[in-house]
Amino acid sequence: MSETGRAALFFGPGKDMTITEFPVPDPEPGAMVVRVTRANICGSDLHIWRGDGWLGAMAREDGRIIGHEMTGVIHSMGDGVVTDWAGQPLAEGDRVVYQYFAPCGKCRSCLRGMTEACSTSFKVLQGKPSVFPHFRGAYADYFYVTPQMAVFKVPDQVTDTMVAGVNCALAQVVMGLDRVNVTMGDTVVIQGAGGLGLYATAVAKERGAEKVIVIDALADRLELARLMGADEIIDMSEVTSMNDRLTRVKELTGGWGADVVCELVGRAAAISEGLPMLGLGGRYLEIGTFYPGSSLELDPGLLVMKNIRIEAVAAYDANSLQQAVCFLDRHVHDLPLDQVVVDYPLEAINDAFADQDAGKVTRASLVMT
Repeated sequence: MSETGRAALFFGPGKDMTITEFPVPDPEPGAMVVRVTRANICGSDLHIWRGDGWLGAMAREDGRIIGHEMTGVIHSMGDGVVTDWAGQPLAEGDRVVYQYFAPCGKCRSCLRGMTEACSTSFKVLQGKPSVFPHFRGAYADYFYVTPQMAVFKVPDQVTDTMVAGVNCALAQVVMGLDRVNVTMGDTVVIQGAGGLGLYATAVAKERGAEKVIVIDALADRLELARLMGADEIIDMSEVTSMNDRLTRVKELTGGWGADVVCELVGRAAAISEGLPMLGLGGRYLEIGTFYPGSSLELDPGLLVMKNIRIEAVAAYDANSLQQAVCFLDRHVHDLPLDQVVVDYPLEAINDAFADQDAGKVTRASLVMT
């Protein structure tokens, strides 16, 4: 009998995921099979689990392996794989991080240097789990890495707990803050202190932000934000009015408003609240509400009269993934990178989703054994 691996199959919102086994594939030339060691529950996975917006359409009668924020060790390599994308030698058993999507390199976006906007990059996540290569999502023992997916070796001092969040939360934050050009002297407001928000806090401070203000309603998340470098916090359980939160941001920015506001919550209403927090010439970064099918109240005159620029980022490029790994390597000893997640076994995946959805944990992490 061929080697098999477990996978948690998602059948739709409100339905429990079930563990099924599939054969471990042999990698094609240029590809590799990774044995997943840890997979986090990203906010976007929660949106899929709940069926927010149009995401209910992702359900399949034969199940789907969801999840994307993961790390693992090389199980097998196809012909031609000898180094990672930075030129470091690779061997079976090496710890790696990798893109979970596959930019084609040939479409209009890729040819213009925006591989994160590739028109076909997420097609690799589609397909029946019963069909090769079977393992197309993070909540499984294995993941199939195609030749188009950037792969980087993990530094020895960076633990699996730290590095699992590189793909996608940290890499996406690295790309997003670069897009809105957070730089020395900026005041930055972070809406949401989940995984994205905590990483954004630390990255913004490293980029030279003078003041980082983090908004959330959960005390444990706000405490982590402090440890990640937040200069000020706004507790929504205490400052309950949107107008009062806007007033507080204005007070903390000398009446001017923020230079950058980042929506990392995943709710459209946060955008309507965040845009007025910007000062003249401010930049708004939208990452959290990635799914179509929602709406918001928007005053376009506010954008025009304040010369506001909006950037929206989905996915990330290979360079952002590499920079995210380097960021962790630099901050192993001075940031609480091991405190962001709470561990669950794969068999407890339904409990992990329910707990994170209820706010009992900042980020649940499935550990494969």
